[in-house]
Amino acid sequence: MKEYGSNIQKLTDYIVSLPDREQRTKYAHILIELMRQIHPNMREGIDYSKKLWDDLYIIANFDLDVDSPFPPPPKEILGKKPMTVPYNQHQLKHRLYGRNLELLVVKAMITQDYDERKAFISYMVRLMKSFFQVWNKDTIETADCLQQILELSGFKLQKEIDELRRDGLMESSPRDGSSNRQRTQQNQGQNGGGHQFRDNRGGDRDNRDRNRGNDRNDRNKNFGNGNYKNDRNDRNNNNKNNNNRRPR
Repeated sequence: MKEYGSNIQKLTDYIVSLPDREQRTKYAHILIELMRQIHPNMREGIDYSKKLWDDLYIIANFDLDVDSPFPPPPKEILGKKPMTVPYNQHQLKHRLYGRNLELLVVKAMITQDYDERKAFISYMVRLMKSFFQVWNKDTIETADCLQQILELSGFKLQKEIDELRRDGLMESSPRDGSSNRQRTQQNQGQNGGGHQFRDNRGGDRDNRDRNRGNDRNDRNKNFGNGNYKNDRNDRNNNNKNNNNRRPR
């Protein structure tokens, strides 16, 4: 097996050639630990240990006779084909775009709003162009994309596509329109609360200004009554007393 290298193959051949069963078993366990160190990123567990022993039997061409914790795998395991994965088989008309594009066409057909259907078609055209550039070096024309969408819809979006051919694609996606309407409705429902918040905030500002004015008037009154001078004299006397108490 290429994932273990030629040295593991040589060691396995040497173990198979040993005549003593106990010695073969001892060396086989040592070789398993060496194989485990070759791939340290593999998880520890019973399944991984069983995989290592199965790989050792396969490297030895099923001729290894040792006392292993797991029974040797059957020889038919090498020629056994994996089970077929049951993929969803859909008859896609344009496999380049995948199944999701057909689902978007169906969603656009069942949309009630006319502008919303046009937004769906415009979004699908941009999506088809991006898918086309993944597999091709050239670009696809908008008219070709519209024609393919028209065919996928069974010509039920004829009116919307004709209008898009005449006026051009819409810039907004279908989700943008619905989200904008929801945001508009929320803003309309919260206008009263927003004005009340601004009014309260203005009232708080007026109260703060009024309190500042009252404090300023009180300071002016104290200054006029001489209280300001008395406070300053008291502070000077306290400083003199503190200086006298300090040891010289």
